[in-house]
Amino acid sequence: MFIEVVKSKIHRVSITGSELNYVGSITIDEDLMDAANLIEGEKVHIVNINNGERLITYVIKGERKKGEIILNGPAARKVAKGDIIIIISYATMDFEEAKNFKPSIVFPNEKDNSLT
Repeated sequence: MFIEVVKSKIHRVSITGSELNYVGSITIDEDLMDAANLIEGEKVHIVNINNGERLITYVIKGERKKGEIILNGPAARKVAKGDIIIIISYATMDFEEAKNFKPSIVFPNEKDNSLT
């Protein structure tokens, strides 16, 4: 049997911008991507703490050390600059493997999205 489990999570980061006229996705600072074990193009769930919105999109790389968290395309209407969000990705794995799996969970400074 296979189950879906949390693979990666960036817990409580601030939206730094939104770009409505873009194809779609979420731009994430590459340092945060590395820390959370996320790759470009990976499917992620976004949970907005401020308004309760939940959406699904995919990751694109942002510049390192900039703290960028930008929602692009139609999802830009679901956030406001300064909103706090959680970014979650999942993996499908064998039930027994999942019992020992440890997700990559990152707790950045939500004021500037830095890792320190």
